[in-house]
Amino acid sequence: MTALSFDLLNTDGRARRGRLTTAHGTVETPTFMAVGTAATVKAMTMDAVRATGTQIVLGNTYHLMLRPSAERIAKLGGLHKFMLWPGPILTDSGGFQVMSLSKLRKITEKGVTFRSHIDGAAYELNPERSTEIQHLLDATITMAFDECPKLPADKALIEKSMELSMRWATRSRAAFKARPGYGQFGIVQGGTEIDLRLRSAAALTQIGFEGYAVGGLAVGEPQEQMFAVLDETVPALPADKPHYLMGVGTPEDIIGAVERGIDMFDCVLPTRSGRTAQAFTSRGTINLRNARHQDDHRPLDEECACPALAGVTRAYLHHLIRCEEILGPMLLTWHNIYFYQNLMRRLRGAIEQGRFVDEAATLRAELARGDIAPL
Repeated sequence: MTALSFDLLNTDGRARRGRLTTAHGTVETPTFMAVGTAATVKAMTMDAVRATGTQIVLGNTYHLMLRPSAERIAKLGGLHKFMLWPGPILTDSGGFQVMSLSKLRKITEKGVTFRSHIDGAAYELNPERSTEIQHLLDATITMAFDECPKLPADKALIEKSMELSMRWATRSRAAFKARPGYGQFGIVQGGTEIDLRLRSAAALTQIGFEGYAVGGLAVGEPQEQMFAVLDETVPALPADKPHYLMGVGTPEDIIGAVERGIDMFDCVLPTRSGRTAQAFTSRGTINLRNARHQDDHRPLDEECACPALAGVTRAYLHHLIRCEEILGPMLLTWHNIYFYQNLMRRLRGAIEQGRFVDEAATLRAELARGDIAPL
């Protein structure tokens, strides 16, 4: 086996059905990566994560370099062994977290110096160190180190940031240690400026990566603006490589992005929502804190086969949430990730059978119909 490989099995319009083959197993795409930022998918065991149909999980350079450190994880056998996940792992490079979480951030051509949001300790992160950390973690997919400016911002600032990210991408690629079944993805930047996005995609393609991500979206811009960027950016990416939309998103976001040629997704939404009493269902999002559920003997979602909630009533989930029992967030998180993985299964099947347009319309109608009040 050479580097990780991607096979495009079928297309339906711009929607793609593919297979990613890695050193740690295969991933059927389109796929949703459960977010395991700090070497754990919050409120779940890894056996439970696997039972949802999750094929690949995401870890994070920034968080793991702070605690417990990449060097410690390497000594303990690598991230797969450390978190009991033998399957593929993608690690974010830390660029976004340096922007969103760190204190006293200073950016130079060399890299970024910052203070930890945990204890104020000083750190430096640059393309070489980010790539080294991901190697120590034994990440199946390493992400190039990039700079993520806060939006909205002037186009001149976005352009300067994008150009810096492209120079850092070159350095990240040079620092990457190629191994059979492993790979590195470049990250397209440029805000919502189409010309900058296209320049970024061209620069990354020239460098050459095993996959290509679209970063810097899902940061508060309207959905239609995100889709407009994807409409122009995704066709500029190599068609024979996987396309990853970072940090996205809602079920509606995912359907629309698959429609535009995206293969891979990650988002904290299903796990974060599970911890805050929000459940994704075939009738939209439901808040289990709502008093209307306290006497409701129905299941959370009559159309969901999630094993975590077999026989569990809305009344019981409401009780767990109101009493702040830890089981409540655990069950809702399990259900939410299962819901997302079932969404991906339906999308993959529809692309295989050439009925993506009809299935997308069905899914959108289901999500929009709203919950039914109890009798």
